[in-house]
Amino acid sequence: MINIPKGTKDLLPSEAYKTQYIESQARETARLFGFKEIRTPVFEHTELFLRGVGETTDIVNKEMYTFEDKGGRSITLKPEGTAGVVRSFIENSLFALPQPFKAFYISPIFRYERPQSGRLRQHHQFGVELFGSIEPLADAEVISLAKTLFDRLGLDKLTLYINSMGCKDCRADYNRALVAYFEPRLAALCPTCRDRYLKNPLRILDCKEDACKKIGENAPKITDYLCGDCKTHFEGVKAALKDLSIAFEVNPRIVRGLDYYTNTVFEFVSSDIGAQGTVCGGGRYNGLVESLGGKPTAAVGFGLGIERLLLTLENCGRLKGFSDTGADVYVAPAGAEQYPYAARLVYELRLHGVAAATDLMARSLKAQMKYADKNGAAAVLVIGEDEIKNNAAEVKFLGDGSVEKIKLDEAVKYFFKRKINNE
Repeated sequence: MINIPKGTKDLLPSEAYKTQYIESQARETARLFGFKEIRTPVFEHTELFLRGVGETTDIVNKEMYTFEDKGGRSITLKPEGTAGVVRSFIENSLFALPQPFKAFYISPIFRYERPQSGRLRQHHQFGVELFGSIEPLADAEVISLAKTLFDRLGLDKLTLYINSMGCKDCRADYNRALVAYFEPRLAALCPTCRDRYLKNPLRILDCKEDACKKIGENAPKITDYLCGDCKTHFEGVKAALKDLSIAFEVNPRIVRGLDYYTNTVFEFVSSDIGAQGTVCGGGRYNGLVESLGGKPTAAVGFGLGIERLLLTLENCGRLKGFSDTGADVYVAPAGAEQYPYAARLVYELRLHGVAAATDLMARSLKAQMKYADKNGAAAVLVIGEDEIKNNAAEVKFLGDGSVEKIKLDEAVKYFFKRKINNE
């Protein structure tokens, strides 16, 4: 017996419809906002993430699945979605299209970390990226897209936290303040944070160790070191969110776990999934396109874990009573002689967009009825010798037990009409 690798999970047919529902809502929400789908490879050259995500991040230092391929190239399974989209934006000259360029993705993500609630070593993300606009309205649009998705899914116990990471100039001043703050406290920091101290002191604020988190509570706040332009931009984002009636709280401790963020960062946090409550996170990355070889381009986006979002929906009861739908009609042949007729009818129904099923196990009629009910069929159409001879049959609706008589040669037309009328 070969078991599934730790930190991965089979998505079984009995559960897949829930994920499909979330993905369909995500796609529709993205469409409403004018975002179109982009698909990038699940693996990229390792350098893309070293330069894009940042060599001092936990993702690069601890969590990437990196290997050497048969050509001796260092390859990494993508640990996040943005870097690959930026690479594609540059490589495929998407910057030449009318701006802003808007894209979304639904993609597997790979991180070697301790599996936790709603987060697996292979999980899936829905993300959006908006390139070309420096305006605070673009930040608000991306945030409002996430909010709209959560509203469509019925999530109302979410808190939006926002912060500003500033630009490279005010970030330099802030880093000096952090170095001064942490210097007398170095001995109490974890070994990783002691290494971060000079390389990237900001990363200390993102440490998950309790001792480091406690020390970081009294560290200087980035919002006290913002330059004039960054303050103006942050105020513009807050004003835009207020105009959209989107409630938020400013949390100066949000730094996110990726080095490419500048200016706005944000998180949607739920109280329904315990300590690991971040459902969605994102922000601006105005320098990332340039750092990966493109022209200076403002950009903003977010990513959310689909498995964690599913867990949140289940914990707050938003999926109660929600079930997978079976066939629109199950065609039950009464005897062996009717199987060819049933198979032809089912095939024609499917060609007309009607979900149809029939027996493939040589079951008795009674057993077929039980099977149809157990698998959620909306209706059953029994076909016997008399039905074919008289061109008349009965449709039994399993939900309420009602029965309708139809002409057998009009069965396809009958069920197609019900389908387009959503009956």
